[in-house]
Amino acid sequence: MNELFTFGLIYSMIRTATPLLLAALGGLYSERSGVINIALEGLMLAGAFTAAVVTHYTHSPWVGLAAGVGAGVLFAFIHALVCIRFKADQVVSGMAINILMLGVPAFMSGALFESTGATPQIPLPELLRRAPILIAFALVPVTWYVLYRTPFGLRLRAVGENPEAADAAGVSVARIRYAGVLLSGALAAVGGAYLSTGQSSLFTRNMTAGRGFIALAALIFGKWRPVQTMLACLLFGFAEAVAIQMQGVVRIPVQFIQIIPYVLTMIVLAGFIGLSRAPRALGQPYQKEK
Repeated sequence: MNELFTFGLIYSMIRTATPLLLAALGGLYSERSGVINIALEGLMLAGAFTAAVVTHYTHSPWVGLAAGVGAGVLFAFIHALVCIRFKADQVVSGMAINILMLGVPAFMSGALFESTGATPQIPLPELLRRAPILIAFALVPVTWYVLYRTPFGLRLRAVGENPEAADAAGVSVARIRYAGVLLSGALAAVGGAYLSTGQSSLFTRNMTAGRGFIALAALIFGKWRPVQTMLACLLFGFAEAVAIQMQGVVRIPVQFIQIIPYVLTMIVLAGFIGLSRAPRALGQPYQKEK
């Protein structure tokens, strides 16, 4: 067992935590503004597929990343429009995007590459190996500063806690919520793009494998705060890294090893969700009084 706890395990933990952290930080902006974003899974898939396809055609991982961010922002805008403008149920809207992104990449992949299972392999020099990791962990102090030291962060938190008071103070509730949801789409898409053009070298069907939901669990476990959310993502990343390292080393059926991160997610949600206080206005549409 000692050979499991190595520098390789630590690096693997950081790599596996990176897409979770990016998605969770994105979810933080959205949910701090009062909009539930259960669509993180779908936004990651949008970023992963678009980044892989554009990188394949342009041979530039940065162009692919930018395209992936654009796709994430587009679907996040749809979620924001439905929830903020038309005041639809935020959970239903998010799940609709998740379900949509289970099918759209397969359809588009079949149309472009005659394969619904995966996109073509991306050459090693065209992959983003370390940049997304640096971006993800650099965003933790940046997000902390934005939330607690800038006027935008103050307004974001105010809108998520008491939109009526924020509106009375002259803050546009809708504008701030749109900004929060669009930021969540951009960051979740970067996390997805890292999966297909960093951790892997192609997009495969449903390659996020529930990471968007794990990121949401990390956000709840971290009490909607940047540093605590990062630590929660590292915990989930450690569980996944251990599961990877254990395969072929420990005499346990691989299926039982692979479910470790998901079991941990259920334990965290069951045991700690009641101890975390969500923003007071989370999930509540706001109707401006005339």
